[in-house]
Amino acid sequence: MTERHESWPTPPGHPAASPVGPVPSGLFPGQPPRPVYREPHPVRVAPLFAGLGASVLWLALFGGLARDLTAYAWWTIVAAVSAWLAALVLALLGDRGVAVGIALAGGLGLSLAMTFVAGRWITTYDWPLW
Repeated sequence: MTERHESWPTPPGHPAASPVGPVPSGLFPGQPPRPVYREPHPVRVAPLFAGLGASVLWLALFGGLARDLTAYAWWTIVAAVSAWLAALVLALLGDRGVAVGIALAGGLGLSLAMTFVAGRWITTYDWPLW
């Protein structure tokens, strides 16, 4: 950056040079600190893993009710939607870390089930959910 020389005129629309010097940035000691903005309710790792584990168990219990791919896909859809509703309630009223874990596991479980459905559809040309 170019320093301002005393004889240079101030360009129009720019404030005049400060007699004290440049405005401090707060990066060095002795200068006033800048404000620090933090999340008021941060997501912690332990609640996230608790929600993740609970949702994996939830999806496994629902998936265990199925006898074939069609039933497995429908049970997984029901389990994922109900888990996402619980995650929505927890995000609004409870622990957001648990809500993130639940939503993450629900999305992964549903995508796994839909991968199996797509694989059956591709190989047999028959949509397995109807």
